Amino acid sequence: MLATYSMESANDLSLQLDSTLQELPVWEVEIEVHLTGNKLMRLFEDEPLLPGIILTKNQEFVGMISRQKFFEHMSRPYSFGLFAMRPLESLYNFLQPEFFVLSEETLIVDATQLTLQRSPEFVYEPILSKNSTGKYGIIDFHQLLLANSQIHSLTLARLEQVQEQSQVAKAGFRNLKNNYTRLLQNEKMAALGQLVAGIAHEVNNPINFIAGNLHHAMDYSQELLSLISLYQKFYPHPGADIQNAIAKSELEFIKTDLPHLLKSMESGCDRITQIVLALRNFSRLDESEIKSVDIHEGINSTLLILQNRLKNYQNHLNIRVIKEYGKLPLVDCYAGLLNQVFMNILANAIDALEESIVKNPQLFIQPQIMIRTELSEDQQAVISIADNGMGIPLDVKKQLFDPFFTTKPIGKGTGLGLSICYQIIVEKHGGQMLCVSKVGQGAEFIMKIPVKRNG
Repeated sequence: MLATYSMESANDLSLQLDSTLQELPVWEVEIEVHLTGNKLMRLFEDEPLLPGIILTKNQEFVGMISRQKFFEHMSRPYSFGLFAMRPLESLYNFLQPEFFVLSEETLIVDATQLTLQRSPEFVYEPILSKNSTGKYGIIDFHQLLLANSQIHSLTLARLEQVQEQSQVAKAGFRNLKNNYTRLLQNEKMAALGQLVAGIAHEVNNPINFIAGNLHHAMDYSQELLSLISLYQKFYPHPGADIQNAIAKSELEFIKTDLPHLLKSMESGCDRITQIVLALRNFSRLDESEIKSVDIHEGINSTLLILQNRLKNYQNHLNIRVIKEYGKLPLVDCYAGLLNQVFMNILANAIDALEESIVKNPQLFIQPQIMIRTELSEDQQAVISIADNGMGIPLDVKKQLFDPFFTTKPIGKGTGLGLSICYQIIVEKHGGQMLCVSKVGQGAEFIMKIPVKRNG
């Protein structure tokens, strides 16, 4: 029923730029479909790092069930009782889970890019690798990200070495350039994947469970309160012990407050659902084509995601956001990519304001971000995002859009954020992007993109 392969961490592997999936840790765990659901549950409990299992029928491959999908379904009301003692084939036919198969010869960089293009609810699911003999293995998605990160660091080191030596073989340069392009895209998609799958998915499951059971709790509590009222009606003179218990528990207050409390919980669930929808709107991972969208909707969704950083500010100096939206028509664009630009620039503005507060606590009064939009005479959507921080020195401003240039400490930034923004605005949308800043007078990033695409 069970066969495990070497499970060292991807961090401990010596990977190269052209490393493939066969160099990663692989789980080879198989279980026959005639076995019951409780056996699979015990298997997952015995192997806490096991990301999923391979289902077989008479030792032939059937499919895969991930740990996340299994426990997500079994935690629902009645699911455990329904499937625990039934063959796994029944659960598999009910779930009909999707699985993602790649050849073990696939490059890690390519595999990362392909897996991040999956729909948001499946982006963190494990992947299946298939070798030349037709044997399947399971690779933990997080192990794949660790390996991609290691190759990312290796690529940066190689590029720095290339710059110092000033000479690179043509073939090696092509490999580095291809890796660099993929890494730019992977970083953008990894950030979106983490937001959508890591937050929206994880929050959405428990909130659906709570919201689904909340109306039952409201009905039950109302029935109990009605039952208490009946007792009070037909037994108006309870014993001394009961009277003391009623006085101690403040029964009349509970009868009034409990429905309000449950209603507030329902409102809280609705609010969290709105935030999850905003995350999905922000990412738009499933929209790879140009579409006509509302730019203001994307900016507002991004601000909602960043709300915690805007309000939970050190020294209780909340960042004030001023929006001066003009009348913009729907704009033809890659919505997910454009939202990533807004995220990078707004996050950088918040970082700049935080730094300004730390360096000049006495001089800085009210940190603020101004967002303006307008339609230019030549039918371009103009978006301006400005902060009132310390500004950007001229020597730094000249290198802002250069790949790998960053003024942040090691571990705080890769130097790819603004480079990606520039690439998205200029190359993907045929627009313009510039920065206007003077030391002590804040910084303003201005983006212009055509409202309509030509061709």
